[in-house]
Amino acid sequence: PGKRKRGIDDLANTAGTTAPALAKVPPRETTFKSEDGSPAKVKKGRKQPAKKVVTETGEVAIHPPANWVEIYAAVQEMRKQVLAPVDTMGCESLAEDHRTPQDQRFQTLIALMLSSQTKDTTTALAMRRLQTSLPPPGLTLSNILSVAPATLNALINPVGFHNNKTKYIKATAALLAEKFDSDIPTTAEDLMSLPGVGPKMAYLCMSAAWGRTEGIGVDVHVHRITNLWGWHKTREPEETRKALQAWLPREKWHEINHLLVGFGQTICLPVGRKCGECALSTKGLCPGAVAQKTTGVVKRKRKRAVGEEGEEVKEEEVDVVVKQEVEDIVTKDEGSPTGETL
Repeated sequence: PGKRKRGIDDLANTAGTTAPALAKVPPRETTFKSEDGSPAKVKKGRKQPAKKVVTETGEVAIHPPANWVEIYAAVQEMRKQVLAPVDTMGCESLAEDHRTPQDQRFQTLIALMLSSQTKDTTTALAMRRLQTSLPPPGLTLSNILSVAPATLNALINPVGFHNNKTKYIKATAALLAEKFDSDIPTTAEDLMSLPGVGPKMAYLCMSAAWGRTEGIGVDVHVHRITNLWGWHKTREPEETRKALQAWLPREKWHEINHLLVGFGQTICLPVGRKCGECALSTKGLCPGAVAQKTTGVVKRKRKRAVGEEGEEVKEEEVDVVVKQEVEDIVTKDEGSPTGETL
C-alpha cells in the first residue's frame, strides 16, 4: 500500500513523542492605507479599453477608455510625491547646457541610442564618460568620427549591448556628416533611417532635440503599464504607440513617456509592483492590482531558563515559525464593455 502523507495532526500525535501541537496562523488581512491614513482594502478594477465604434455615417471612431482621465490624474499626483531616476537622469537632461544647440542635439541622440535596454543611471554614467574622457571639447560629432572603436566601446562599456551600440554610433556619425550637414535629422522618418534608432528613440528625439512632438515614445514601461490598465491589448511597443495615438490628446503625447517611465521605476515596477502604495489600487481603477497574503505555520514549544547554580528558574511557551508562504492575490477584472476593443 502507498505511504500516507503525514499532516499537522500526525506530527502532533506521533507515538512516543512529546511534540507540541502545531497551529495554523490565520491569514493576514490584506489592507492598504487610504489617503487619510486609514486602512483601505484593495478594490477590484475593471478593464475599460478604448473601443472602435462605427458611426451612423459609416466612419470608424475611437472612444477612449472611460476612466483614463481619472487614472492619468492619479498617476500625475503620485509622480509628484516621489523622485524617479528619469527625472534627473533621463535622456532629455543629459546634454551639456554650455554646448551649442547643434552639439546638444547630437548628445541627446547619443544618449537615446545608449539608453536602449539600459537603466537611466547607467546611461548617465556612460554619457558622462563620453563628455569628459574624449579630447576637448568632449562629446561632439567630430570626436566620435575620429575616436577608435575600441576606445569608444570601453567608454560605453557599462550599457547593455555596448558592442552593437559602438558600431551603430560610429555608423550614425558617418551618416550625419555625409547626409545631414553634420546635424541630426529633422524628421522622425530620417532619424529612423539611422542604425540602431527605432520609433521610440526617433519620436523622443524629435521632442527633446527639435521641440516637435510627432509621435509617442513608447518604451517597455509605457507598453507594459497601459496594457496592465486594460487600455488595449497589444503585443509590442509599436502597436501600443498606434493604439494610444488613436485617442490620446496630442498635447499629452510627449509627457506620457516621462510620466509612465517614472511611475514604472518607482511604483509599478516590472517585478514586485508596489500596489500597496498605489492610489489606483485603493480606488479600484487598476485591473492588474496585486496584493500579498502571508500565511504560516508556527510550532509552540517550551523554553526554560536556568539559574547560575543550575536550578530551573522560569518556563514559558514561545511560538517559532516553521513554515511561511507568501501568496499573490491578483484581482480579476469583471470583463470589458461591449464593443470592439483596440
